[in-house]
Amino acid sequence: MTGIVLFVVGILAAVLGLGISIALHEVGHLFFAKRFNVRVPQYMIGFGPTLWSFKRGETEYGFKLLPLGGYISMIGMYPPEPGNRAKAAGTGMFSRLIQDGREASAETIMVGEEDRTFYRLPVWKRLLIMFGGPIMNFVLAAIIFSIVAVGFGVYQPTTRVGDVYECVVPAGSETSADECDEPAPGAAAGLLPGDTITALNGSPLSGWDELQSTIRVSADVPLTLTVERGDETLDLTVTPRPNEIYVTDPQTGQVVEDDNGNPITETVGFVGFTAVSARQQQDLTFVGEMYWDNLTSVANVIVTMPERVVQMFQAGFLGAERDPYGPMSVVGVGRITGEVVSMEDTPVLDRVATVLSIVGSLNVMLGVLNLVPLPPLDGGHIAAALWDGLRRWWARLRGKPDPGPFDAAKLLPVTMVMATVLILIGALFIFTDIVNPISLFSSP
Repeated sequence: MTGIVLFVVGILAAVLGLGISIALHEVGHLFFAKRFNVRVPQYMIGFGPTLWSFKRGETEYGFKLLPLGGYISMIGMYPPEPGNRAKAAGTGMFSRLIQDGREASAETIMVGEEDRTFYRLPVWKRLLIMFGGPIMNFVLAAIIFSIVAVGFGVYQPTTRVGDVYECVVPAGSETSADECDEPAPGAAAGLLPGDTITALNGSPLSGWDELQSTIRVSADVPLTLTVERGDETLDLTVTPRPNEIYVTDPQTGQVVEDDNGNPITETVGFVGFTAVSARQQQDLTFVGEMYWDNLTSVANVIVTMPERVVQMFQAGFLGAERDPYGPMSVVGVGRITGEVVSMEDTPVLDRVATVLSIVGSLNVMLGVLNLVPLPPLDGGHIAAALWDGLRRWWARLRGKPDPGPFDAAKLLPVTMVMATVLILIGALFIFTDIVNPISLFSSP
């Protein structure tokens, strides 16, 4: 029963973390909108019917039924159409949509507030308002990663020996450890579990990375390992033997394949022991590495989204195996977080740090995704503002009259199409996470 309760707590923690991330994203927009005196009638978390709200000043703050995002409404998002062109407006579906958008925008502007509209702002102010949300997510992610890495610490391999292998088994070999006649170099040299390697060839070790990198390039080269074993200090001579291993992607951990789909291997030095990992506090450089890894992973998912959608469809409807490093919906994230929190044998500190890392990664995802230059994402509004600035700059450069604000209402058909696509992709991901979820404890 305790495990079930903790699982539910984990799901709630994921929902709360996502909710706070979305709320702060909208605060980023709200801050700059208020700062530039744009009237903001609503600040809402969720979509659909309002569940609860209150009004402070001229803004209504509240929660809506569907917790699938959030928004702030600003008056005058679209400029009015010049009178002579308004009369010539078409009657097609998209023309009507554009005109309805303009009219709805005009209706938000109260008498005397024409100068408080969004479209009248200089380009740089509109950019700051739209960048405000992603910036908030990026800042929040940096704070969370700093808390995890600098405050809690991150598990890193140490120079303390864990397991010592009895023999060498090359990649792709069907030979088992029980059938191996030749002992691995570490076992042959007398290395034992619990030993702490303090020096390499007489020089103090800076850490596991130095030891590992030296062993990898020292096949058939004798090395002297100084180890502490209880109260003793011993010098052991070990000669790493050549060993063929699979090449793995540093980002995903997956085996790299050649053009024919065959796994790529490389020959490295092998001693035959594992390192004991311990939680170690890191510096801000490590935080930057965490950040970069998350940014590149999210960017890769976005760039390969068409392929990912096909994979998710196959996993959801055709029973294909899920990519453990692939994208997940909020349902999948909630499930993983629930599994993490329910791991009763894992120290509480480790579970808290993992959940925080997940929330940090969610904020990176929210920030990057919203910068995609397509409406209704923030990146679509950013692109429109940049285009507006470019048009006006080009007109000034040629000595032409100011062309006036860019008619962003013309992007409403694109907004409608992209919103539909995003909803369908989200529904597919949620469905797949329900019927074919990624699990921390899935059997191989």
